[in-house]
Amino acid sequence: MASLSFVSSSHLTLRTPSLTLRTGSFSSSPRTSVSFSVRAQSVALSQDDLKKLAAEKAVEAIKPGMVLGLGTGSTAAFAVDQIGKLLSSGELYDIVGIPTSKRTEEQARSLGIPLVALDTHPRIDLAIDGADEVDPNLDLVKGRGGALLREKMVEAVAEKFIVVADDTKLVKGLGGSGLAMPVEVVQFCWNFNLIRLQDLFKEFGCDAKLRVDGDGKPYVTDNSNYIIDLYFKNPLKDGFAAAKEIGKFQGVVEHGLFLGMATSVIIAGKNGVEVMNK
Repeated sequence: MASLSFVSSSHLTLRTPSLTLRTGSFSSSPRTSVSFSVRAQSVALSQDDLKKLAAEKAVEAIKPGMVLGLGTGSTAAFAVDQIGKLLSSGELYDIVGIPTSKRTEEQARSLGIPLVALDTHPRIDLAIDGADEVDPNLDLVKGRGGALLREKMVEAVAEKFIVVADDTKLVKGLGGSGLAMPVEVVQFCWNFNLIRLQDLFKEFGCDAKLRVDGDGKPYVTDNSNYIIDLYFKNPLKDGFAAAKEIGKFQGVVEHGLFLGMATSVIIAGKNGVEVMNK
């Protein structure tokens, strides 16, 4: 079980003039704590600052010649932006990316990142993405951004999958945040599956809701499906068993339980940034 303790506040030091990370490269070694320094301005780093810092650390694992999985969401967007900057400066070259959503595809194209598809590049060296929940085993809930199907297709075949998140995403058990755990379903008879999913998890106080957009209409994924969001009052006892049962329902396309997939997780918090490895 990976430890979720954070570097102590003594690692957060004020220096001038630059913002730097002092750590080695990713490896299969046990959890590695990361220290960092900030400009001496007595200004607290925002959550976005910390996400950006962690995302940029993840990008350091990219080497020329790699096929990359490009995640979706606010944290992953920082990583994609950094990849674009390194390509533009010439510090990074000879890489291609596989986007996990139309949004990421648009961002990557605007930054000049060469894109390919799983059809032609079925082997991915490294995927970088965010997460909505991270438990002590580094299992995840993902997909509140609506891209869970493409994210799982890409990240499941990645040799390495680095997750970047802030410390608000840490949970003792999946579903423990009380926020949405998404299930992508076909539009046909979606309410039938909503009722079945809610009944499946009734012992966890599950409330199932169809996701809607800003206009109150059903949210439609990049794959023309709907999303049923599951809200739990109590964390799941066994994520693998839950995933298996969800997958038995006809009409369910994919779920947001990403189990046994992350090889490294970078957690950014007010006291520092920590790298955890499987």
